[in-house]
Amino acid sequence: MGGMRKVRENLQWYVLGFLFLVTVLIWYAVVAEDKGGKLTVAFLNIGQGDAIFIESPTGVQLMIDGGPGSIVLRELGKVMPFYDRSIDMLMISNPDKDHMAGFLDVLDAYKVASVIEPGTVGASAEYKTLEEKIQKEKAVKITALRGQRIELGGGAYFEVLFPDRDVPGLATNDGSLVGRLVYGNTSVMFTGDAPQNIEGYLDSLDGKSLHSDVLKVGHHGSRTSTSQEFVGYVSPTYAVISAGTDNSYGHPHQETLDTLTQFGVQTLRTDMSGRIVMESDGETIWIKK
Repeated sequence: MGGMRKVRENLQWYVLGFLFLVTVLIWYAVVAEDKGGKLTVAFLNIGQGDAIFIESPTGVQLMIDGGPGSIVLRELGKVMPFYDRSIDMLMISNPDKDHMAGFLDVLDAYKVASVIEPGTVGASAEYKTLEEKIQKEKAVKITALRGQRIELGGGAYFEVLFPDRDVPGLATNDGSLVGRLVYGNTSVMFTGDAPQNIEGYLDSLDGKSLHSDVLKVGHHGSRTSTSQEFVGYVSPTYAVISAGTDNSYGHPHQETLDTLTQFGVQTLRTDMSGRIVMESDGETIWIKK
């Protein structure tokens, strides 16, 4: 009886505690989700590969590449709230394993609305499994084509620069999806694994309109990408290299680092700094500490 009396006496505190918890959760879901007019771009630390999480000022989420495996889930847990189990779009820049294998785990863990691919065909078993999972997910499937503009909300959008043709017969690197994320007066250039011949082609098509505040360096800093001409046209303030620590390819190559240094670009590397998060208010883009 004494125990029951104690429970009744403390019932009001239990109720108040419950109401406080509910209030905190509502605040977290509403106030903390207010992006304050900011675009977030997070280059995830997934080892040797690419995986970038983007959230628009209105909360629309885009992932460019998924890295080589399940490590991407741990990284997503650092940039997404625990209760968010959906992603609006997955973008595959290149169907090689180091860009898409992690999407197998993402499709298992999150509801995905749409997937955009360059049209090249991966040779791995993981790529075949990924295509099966996308079909099972019933996600809208889009083949990238120059001129497409993907609206992300709040004035942010992604514009496709390449491919500008059907590319199923091209090598996966040559057919990489290249495009710019734009928000106000700020922009980020994403190049997948596009080699210098594709960079040169874009130089001839777009010239100075390639200018971007941030360059996601092609092919993890390989010497096969990041020509001097291309860097000159992009003229970025920041470059981001996504590569694994002590990887077997020797990425990033010194030639690439020298080119970026020559142009006075501040270079950031996931193998040295881990996850790199940037934010933009449409006027300025900065590194989030």
